[in-house]
Amino acid sequence: MTSDYRMDDRQINPGTERRTIEAIEQAIDGEYSAIACYEILFNMAVSDKEKKQIAEIRNDEIHHYQMFSSLYQQLTGRTHAPQITGRCPETYREGLQHAIEDEQKTVDFYMETADRAQNRRVRSLFYRAATDEQQHAVWFLYFYTLNKF
Repeated sequence: MTSDYRMDDRQINPGTERRTIEAIEQAIDGEYSAIACYEILFNMAVSDKEKKQIAEIRNDEIHHYQMFSSLYQQLTGRTHAPQITGRCPETYREGLQHAIEDEQKTVDFYMETADRAQNRRVRSLFYRAATDEQQHAVWFLYFYTLNKF
């Protein structure tokens, strides 16, 4: 069975493939970090509505992490050991601000990666994840606005 994920050397040059693999590694690390941080934000949330939505966002991040990890495995034949790339702020309000900024940067990164991708499956996965990340940023901005004190 042929996988849609497989990159064909005839389709892309080695430099582009290396950039794609590095982008997937960065995405895995970013999703892994977001999962950890959003667990902390969930525990600091001030309402059940916020907790529920943060849990849904965290579940999306888990799905992205699994999706990018699977893609990486299929493209390289290896697994990537994820690393936390930053520290989650200590207060809820700072955590929300951090999440807004991080999600927006992630949208840009995922869109740029998708735009460069020559493999249709890679492009599709990054575009889909970018859409989710944009939605997450809006939710975090909403909670940030609600908790302005």
